[in-house]
Amino acid sequence: MAQCLWQAPPSRIANAKLTQFQHKIEVENGTSFASYDALYIWSIDCSELFWAAVWEFCGVRSSAPYRSVIRAGKSFSDTDWFEGAKLNYAENLLRRRDDKTALVSLLENGQRRSLSYAQLYKQVEQLAAALRAQGVSSGDRVAGIMPNIPEAVIAMLATASIGAIWSSCSPDFGSQGILDRFAQIQPKVLFCSDGYYYNGKTIHSLDIVKSVADSIPELKRIVVVALISECSDISAIKHATHYSDLLADAPTSPLMFEQLPFDHPLYILYSSGTTGVPKCIVHSAGGTLLQHLKEHALHTDIKTDDVLFYYTTCGWMMWNWLVSGLASECTLVLYDGSPLAGSNTLLLDAIDQEGISVFGTSARYIASLEKADIKPRESHSLSSLKTILSTGSPLSDESFNYVYRDIKKDVCLSSISGGTDIVSCFVLGNPLLPVHSGEIQCRGLGMAVEIWNDDGEAVYQEKGELVCTAPFPSCPIGFWNDADDEKFHDAYFATFPGIWAHSDYAEITVNKGVIIHGRSDAVLNPGGVRIGTAEIYRQVAKVEQVIDSVVVGQDWQNDVRVILFVVLAEGVNLNDALIKTIKATIRSNATPRHVPAKVLQVPDIPRTISGKTVELAVKETLHGRAVKNTDALANPEALVYFKDLQELQN
Repeated sequence: MAQCLWQAPPSRIANAKLTQFQHKIEVENGTSFASYDALYIWSIDCSELFWAAVWEFCGVRSSAPYRSVIRAGKSFSDTDWFEGAKLNYAENLLRRRDDKTALVSLLENGQRRSLSYAQLYKQVEQLAAALRAQGVSSGDRVAGIMPNIPEAVIAMLATASIGAIWSSCSPDFGSQGILDRFAQIQPKVLFCSDGYYYNGKTIHSLDIVKSVADSIPELKRIVVVALISECSDISAIKHATHYSDLLADAPTSPLMFEQLPFDHPLYILYSSGTTGVPKCIVHSAGGTLLQHLKEHALHTDIKTDDVLFYYTTCGWMMWNWLVSGLASECTLVLYDGSPLAGSNTLLLDAIDQEGISVFGTSARYIASLEKADIKPRESHSLSSLKTILSTGSPLSDESFNYVYRDIKKDVCLSSISGGTDIVSCFVLGNPLLPVHSGEIQCRGLGMAVEIWNDDGEAVYQEKGELVCTAPFPSCPIGFWNDADDEKFHDAYFATFPGIWAHSDYAEITVNKGVIIHGRSDAVLNPGGVRIGTAEIYRQVAKVEQVIDSVVVGQDWQNDVRVILFVVLAEGVNLNDALIKTIKATIRSNATPRHVPAKVLQVPDIPRTISGKTVELAVKETLHGRAVKNTDALANPEALVYFKDLQELQN
């Protein structure tokens, strides 16, 4: 059984929003729940009562009441939620309008800005008026190539207030990667910055913006935010104007929140695009709002006095998740730059300087701190910190132990997992439950998550496909330009008809927690035994000389053999002794089947722009097959290290 690393003290349990919510349910329904698992089962069995209770508990603002909570359709995705309700996502995020700090913006170069809720409201009001003057109306698309700065949040909120649809990429996407996304949705207005700061460099963006503007004829206005220069020359970009000029020329009019159905489209997000042109995933305003309110209030215990941070870019769904924190009336800290700036401590410094109480990051960042031998508990106060969130990839046992040993003992470490597909989580944290090493704490309330074997049978304490067997509010509306929903069906419902298959290879543990063993499409199959890639990564992370790795299956002699590639610490070279250490660590903590047939050193490993390892791209390159869309990669040049390797010919 996994080691218990943390348990919530009685005072934290008593004051948690989840405790208040549970008590409310018990009183109103004349029942009681002996455990979280009992509450979870009730939330699935009585889903209408549950989601109605979330709506009321979280104070969703709507101008018209709903007639029904759930109206089932012909298929999973046809379910209608909160039929009759009229609401606006932006209005729910801007319910507070006083001097409390809404946004703190930090840049890698040390720049800091802050906006109160009153100032945020005023700036959204101005920009919404400007967008309306540009002819933007409900259903139009507004896009952003933006750093994670206040203007990105303001542009999204102004867009949503009108009922238009927001879609964004981070500026580190290349022009083709941006066009692969935005050309499909034909935006009317594009927001961008003149550049950004990353890893000690100033990077100019306007050449890419010009290329995008020249290639999307539907664009009527390009709005340039001054970040690295107050007077960038934008004369070469057609339809371009400075952000400050757009606001100065805007008519003066009060902010109007268009009242729209629950399922009105709010966001277009994108699949990674590593296997072809990215799919445009359309998310509803009501589903996104309700799901995020639930996850923030009940699973993360975010309150008005909290300071919420998540390291993300505007091209990753965690940005959308972070921004919804405004609906909880807390303070958001935005950061743009390298997470390892300032000798790896800039983000740790921000915890103390800004009083961050909920700190979100990636598993890779935590592992990087440990590999750098950084011990924040010795160098920082961290007195404000109550919760650490981790996502992007499975968090290893070693990283769990590192957090409690070297960061802070009294903290709720919640590994979370879901995705762009649902703009939220299937499995995530819980402020009331223990933290067990290597495990995600629980399945999300209202999310009918099971693990199925190949025969479509639910299994426990066994590995299988993570599925969701019942509709949920943040199920996408569909894909853009997929009129018959064929691509949408094939993406999620082809494996088990009528059941959402998430393509995660996972396991429900004896503690009722969840372990993600890797992506289903990257599962290794040596000798017919299925192995999740994360099972190997967890063991490799224990070898201090290894700072990164990727594992793939190579087709070999009518079978599959496991090949492990490692990036080693500076000055370390792979030799027989280190290979022996790596293999012994894997064998002793997993099984002989997990031990790679070969271990090879590479200088870099390809990742998506959001930082996820792309095992499939490595596997395709290894087998001499072309990777369909290298523009989706942050470092496509790294693929060359896996091409035509003589070491894999025998």
